[in-house]
Amino acid sequence: MKGPAPNTPVIVGIGFHQEKSEDPTKCAEPYQLMVRAVRRAAEDAGSAALLEQIESISVAQGGWEYHNPGKLIGDALSCSSARSILADLGVLQLSLLSELCRAIASGAQHVGVVTGGEAKFRVLRGTLTGQPVVDTEQPENTPPPDIRLTSSDPWCSDLEGRRGLSSPVEFFAIIESALRYRRGVDVERHRDEMAALYSRFSDVAAANPHAWRRESVSADAIRNASPKNTMLAFPYTKRHSTQWNVNQAVAIIVCSAARAAQLGLKDGGSIYPLAAAQSKHVVPLAQQKRLDSHPGTVLSGRRALALAGVTVRDVTAAELYSCFPAAIQSFAQDLQLGETCPWTVTGAMPFAGGPFNSFSLEGVARMVEVLRGDEPARRLERRIGLVSNLSGIFGKQACAVFSNAPNAEGYRYEDVTAAVAKRDVPVALNDDYVGPATIVGYTVVFSGALPSHAIAICDTPAAERTVVRSEDGGLLESMMREEFCGRVVQVSAGGSFS
Repeated sequence: MKGPAPNTPVIVGIGFHQEKSEDPTKCAEPYQLMVRAVRRAAEDAGSAALLEQIESISVAQGGWEYHNPGKLIGDALSCSSARSILADLGVLQLSLLSELCRAIASGAQHVGVVTGGEAKFRVLRGTLTGQPVVDTEQPENTPPPDIRLTSSDPWCSDLEGRRGLSSPVEFFAIIESALRYRRGVDVERHRDEMAALYSRFSDVAAANPHAWRRESVSADAIRNASPKNTMLAFPYTKRHSTQWNVNQAVAIIVCSAARAAQLGLKDGGSIYPLAAAQSKHVVPLAQQKRLDSHPGTVLSGRRALALAGVTVRDVTAAELYSCFPAAIQSFAQDLQLGETCPWTVTGAMPFAGGPFNSFSLEGVARMVEVLRGDEPARRLERRIGLVSNLSGIFGKQACAVFSNAPNAEGYRYEDVTAAVAKRDVPVALNDDYVGPATIVGYTVVFSGALPSHAIAICDTPAAERTVVRSEDGGLLESMMREEFCGRVVQVSAGGSFS
């Protein structure tokens, strides 16, 4: 069988690093976690000499404030000449990997690493124990990253902000209600099914050696509010929500096939990025035609699979973005995965851990392990993995396809933003609307153990949208027992509804 073309991108090493000490003084800061993950990736590839060959260090911006994290990492790894690349918040996490693969496929470089990491658990423990921790502060004259990927897209519309809708859990709980209504499932059954789904995810995390929480959690413990599992935005409890208080990092080393062969890297561990597609067309949630379905997901998924030369039926494993249940369910719906394969190989962000702005890289690294396979007899079977990613409130979407066998066409990539923009035209907002309106998505927001207010996105008779809220206790209780999507409510001046 003919081998891959010389410029074919190959994932040759992955590295995970995690620290769980409750003593913050014994935990590394974020860039140090990333350094350790990169070293582990080189060990995984079977060549410590690989570190000297690194030409670029790509880092996903986290909750830390390093001016140039790539330089810190490069200096620690003795590859200071490597280009430093930093992707700001709002840039799709999979973009860093796609850009590296494109550079290798074009012949512009041969070796690069993508990494990300957080130490929020270290900060949390520092606060709780009265032992505050600090990160390395780079001097003001530190050179900026050689390449900085930026994003200036809005998080939400002005109207959403004025109505008090700004928290991620609230946005995704609203999407959840639209998914439930689309499926025609009543509120209680939907809560049961969602809890059962997440209980199964916890089982996956329990079997994932890199998961932050490796314990199976019952459906009841996820579904129902308790002192340690508060209701955040109905129907989401804390256990439905991403866990970003972690100390963990990941690294992915990608080589050209020619350089991997030159270094004598073990071929049995090689995984090939086949294709990727992404949409950067941003529409605030209240202006999206359908809250539960997203053209960017549909088109990026369709194109990534087509570019890889496979269909959704060929996918054997998936890692769908899982900050909240609505994200993973919407991806599965729009990609038409159904029961084709499991939706997560990590166990999802509430259980595997959701380091701020780098979890998709964790998903890719875990996917590499899954595609490698544990049984020698199965390693000859072609396996296909799909990883999805979003930014904002489904403002941007990306899908990437991986395999244990290369494609003759090599790595392929497409930006579908223009095609998505033609299809995904924002619905006009009416800030001052008064009168009857139909709820298309809603949630009841909690403050502590008690419901605080409801927020709903509504259609007006003129085919516009408005965002409304209510603090009527009786109404809030009804909205958690009965389905209010599809109901007509009366909107008053100032955006309240009854």
